Amino acid sequence: MTQKQLDPDPSWNIYIKAALEKKVIAPVILDLRGLTSIADIFIVLSGRSNRQVMAIAEHIKQDLKKQGHVPLNIEGKQEGLWILLDYGHVVIHVFYDTLRSFYDLEGLWCDAKRVKTKNLLEYEKKLKEELIP
Repeated sequence: MTQKQLDPDPSWNIYIKAALEKKVIAPVILDLRGLTSIADIFIVLSGRSNRQVMAIAEHIKQDLKKQGHVPLNIEGKQEGLWILLDYGHVVIHVFYDTLRSFYDLEGLWCDAKRVKTKNLLEYEKKLKEELIP
């Protein structure tokens, strides 16, 4: 795993913010620039059930649509096990938690920089505060 960086591209924040507005599990942002032409970043996160995965993906799609961003493609919406929302330079992967480790995108893209944005740090802090009474 390579070094973490903070807020490398402000245009990513609307995607990251939309992805974090539901109670997602273990969000990770991978900076793929220089590694592939598929996308600039992957946002990888999980839900606890296929219904939650579908709800997270639908929320992201609707939130971004309100801001004028429509996905180029959506895969896996029917099953709710791994939903991919492709916005061109940003690809959001919403996994059913038990399948995420099986596919191990973070391991596959181990050369990608892990990005910590202001929104992600705030989300992680909020989760810790909820866990500690």
